[in-house]
Amino acid sequence: MSTSEPVELKEVRGPSILSGGWRRTWELCRLMSVTDFKRNYFGTVLGYLWSLARPLLLFAVLVEVFTHVFRLGHTVPHYPVFLLLNIVLFGFFQEATVTAVGSVVGSEGIVRKTQFPRLAIPLAVVLTAFYNLVLNLVVVFVFILAFGVSPMWTWLLLGVLLALLFVFTLGVSMFLSSLYPRFRDLAILWGVFVTALFYATPLLYPITRVGATSHTLSKLIALNPLAPVFELANKWIINPRAPWPGSAATGGPGALVVSIVLFVVICALGVFVFRREAPRIAEQL
Repeated sequence: MSTSEPVELKEVRGPSILSGGWRRTWELCRLMSVTDFKRNYFGTVLGYLWSLARPLLLFAVLVEVFTHVFRLGHTVPHYPVFLLLNIVLFGFFQEATVTAVGSVVGSEGIVRKTQFPRLAIPLAVVLTAFYNLVLNLVVVFVFILAFGVSPMWTWLLLGVLLALLFVFTLGVSMFLSSLYPRFRDLAILWGVFVTALFYATPLLYPITRVGATSHTLSKLIALNPLAPVFELANKWIINPRAPWPGSAATGGPGALVVSIVLFVVICALGVFVFRREAPRIAEQL
């Protein structure tokens, strides 16, 4: 009497972050982002101008407060355009990450029923916000020129700043969107945290102004992984005499090293968590 050999059961993993490869993921992502961008303003009277109105309204309030109450307008070179540029840059990070938190859950239909590359969902969200950023920057540079800032060769480095901000935003978006199906309080927590981050990032003020009153606080702010990006934006776009990230005036080289390490760790953690959670996302919805 022969006995059949035991059948070895193998784990069958769910869809990965790149089901179908990079090319398919990118094509789907591009299609989704363009569709979302058009849908956001379809049927509205002002269309894209609504996207521009939000940062301009915030800018109008903050420039009035920080110029006349805190008197930064007299001590920070070209403070109005310094503030406007930073608001638009941070607005991209805030818009993309807040939207990305619930993006996977919002796409439940395609996540459940198809071999859909999970990465396309948060990537499309970040791309849609990036389209707004690029259009808003055109208006920002009109203001920069109108306020008397002379064009500099370092403006060509704007692409480096945008690439750094895009990568960091995508890493955070991947992390948040992959954990939200399991932890639904994450949307509320992130909404509070990103508001606090707005004030803990040197975008309303240069770090040098904080260091003049509290050296300890300026070092803490310099640890923010977004801090070097905004410091470089000020130096390369607005004020070439501004100190470099890592100088004694901006927290020192130690703070810069920690900031860069946090930047890399957060991006890597976003990829790792999203890659781990992607096969089981449909089970958690």
